[in-house]
Amino acid sequence: MGRLTRRHPVLRLTAEEERRRIDVLAVEEPLELRINGEPFVVTMRTPGDDLDLVHGLLHAEGLITGVADVSTARYCGGAGEDGENPYNQLDVALAAGVAPPAAEQRRQVLTSSACGLCGATSIDQVLRDGRFELTDELRIDRAVIAAAPDRLREQQRTFDKTGGLHGAGLMDAAGDLVCVREDVGRHNAVDKVIGWALRQDRLPARDLALVVSGRASFELTQKAVLAGIALLIAVSAPSSLAVELAERSGLTLAGFVRGGSMNVYTHPDRILAARSSVTR
Repeated sequence: MGRLTRRHPVLRLTAEEERRRIDVLAVEEPLELRINGEPFVVTMRTPGDDLDLVHGLLHAEGLITGVADVSTARYCGGAGEDGENPYNQLDVALAAGVAPPAAEQRRQVLTSSACGLCGATSIDQVLRDGRFELTDELRIDRAVIAAAPDRLREQQRTFDKTGGLHGAGLMDAAGDLVCVREDVGRHNAVDKVIGWALRQDRLPARDLALVVSGRASFELTQKAVLAGIALLIAVSAPSSLAVELAERSGLTLAGFVRGGSMNVYTHPDRILAARSSVTR
């Protein structure tokens, strides 16, 4: 099944019976990210699309602004006990003239897949660090937004096997998902799609919306703003800080997008046919 999933025996208990079966689990493994050969962070993630992940992570950290800022990115480390390279250590060499992270930016501790890495801890700092103005270039029909979570779900192939992964996707105005990524960490899934966009030289992603399979936290909203994405679509609820950041940055935030309905918390004018009293 590859490195994305792993099989494990379980005892299945229901009101009617108990039986043993094989369950499929989503893999969670550490990835040590080194910058210019120096340890930067160890984060837990689902293996796969690691180059997208590290590019998105470094962009969110403000260490790179484009694909040209990275000279090389390669796996390192020797073989494990099984004689194979686990591909859990990746070294990024920054291009000439790109400043390496300061000592206080290095995180030489294990970071869980439930916790993001972005250094900005306040809305004011996000607004200061943001390089892109959120424009009204993207306008999407309400029906397309309502269908977005289902379209994302249809492309979450590993979730179908495990039920244990978050999904993120970049969607155009027609409702086509140009990039979908999965990960045990919701922030990793977002870093992967934004890293893909950066590597494709598509930042700022003014023509794309970000669709996420769970809630809209402050950190996910932050990543969208820093990537120049003006519309965030979430299946579940936003946090109060996410809404405040969306309002102040100019981002359209739609939550509880399911079953044909949604709550539009900020800047509804990008949603065509929307009838909302939300104040800009």
